[in-house]
Amino acid sequence: MSGVLGIIAEYNPFHQGHFYHLMESKKQSGCNYAIAVMSGNFMQRGEPAIVDKWSRAEMAVRSGVDLVIELPTVYSISSAENFAEGAIKVLDSLSIVDTFSFGSEVASLDVLNEFAEILYREPAEYISILNHELSKGISYPKARENALLMYLNDIRRYANVLSSPNNILGIEYLKAIKKLRSSMVPFTIERLGPKHDELKIANNIASASYIRKILSRNKLQDTASLLPKPSFAILEDCSRKGNMVFSLSTFEKEILYCLRKMSLEEIAALPDVSEGLEHLIKESANSCNSVTELIAKIKTKRYTETRIRRILLYTLLGITKKEMLASRKITPYIRVLALNENGKKLLSDIAISNPKLPIITSVKRFMDTNSNKTLHTMLQKDIFATNVYTLGYEYDSVANLDYTHKLVTIQEE
Repeated sequence: MSGVLGIIAEYNPFHQGHFYHLMESKKQSGCNYAIAVMSGNFMQRGEPAIVDKWSRAEMAVRSGVDLVIELPTVYSISSAENFAEGAIKVLDSLSIVDTFSFGSEVASLDVLNEFAEILYREPAEYISILNHELSKGISYPKARENALLMYLNDIRRYANVLSSPNNILGIEYLKAIKKLRSSMVPFTIERLGPKHDELKIANNIASASYIRKILSRNKLQDTASLLPKPSFAILEDCSRKGNMVFSLSTFEKEILYCLRKMSLEEIAALPDVSEGLEHLIKESANSCNSVTELIAKIKTKRYTETRIRRILLYTLLGITKKEMLASRKITPYIRVLALNENGKKLLSDIAISNPKLPIITSVKRFMDTNSNKTLHTMLQKDIFATNVYTLGYEYDSVANLDYTHKLVTIQEE
């Protein structure tokens, strides 16, 4: 198939802004087909998804995506750099994606590419400035932002670029494309509506975080105009079944239990834990009774709240530095969540283009036949993540859905 568009997303949930991005990307690229690499049940900023991965994948396919592939959990809950590189590896490995589109506030590929080139090449002057900024005890993201602006020596032009999570992710996507020498042609679509975390509505578009906040207040009907009809119908069904998970606090007792049980050495082995932070985490876990209180006690100038939230997810899901490092050295499997008739054809083309690529449509079959230990461990983490996620349901918190849940297949109407 010619004209295949690649997208990386969380779709938490799939809203009108996502629909605009998808349609505008198809229009500008001339692509007739779209593949989305989507986070599973836990998100990059250290939160659970509002509804499960199959429901969100179905939202996407019913709104115009042809094939949804799960981004493995070890990537989906890690830093922006590792999230982006893992997702780009997945898209690039398909060998059929021509164009890659992402949303940003700056809407200028040239500007974002300037930053990506510096991060990719890591010139000595930039590294020197970065190390000096880190020596001040500030967080790595802030130190990197300061170093980039000082290296480019034009704060007025570039300052607002690095204040947006979408721009930052876009820069990381471009850096990963350079690193992997991918043939995918990137471009960016300017985001419409409110900014990433703004709690307001403009032209029937609201940020996913605001939509989740509305849902957490039990005001589902207030989101109807903010979502494509399929998304709203799926959310209604999940709400009726008690299958919505609103925040990391849903799992706070499990997290505190894990931290109180773990040794200092085990906490130190979690990704993003360094410089003796395990002592503060352990001490805080022994004296706190909630995630909110725990984060407040651990948070420092160097450790951002988002980083701490990710550490708490690593704790909950049992992900170690060793496992994270191993995942960075491998091309991941292709775990199919949802597809339509075009998606089936795309899947066939992928298998032909890259016959050695592990494509998972049956978890059991893959676990029974796969001999690669790293891929085995990565998929085990996805399975366990779902088992933990369903503990947040009001009803029917069953395990092993990765084995029993059917592939979401949407027939042409």
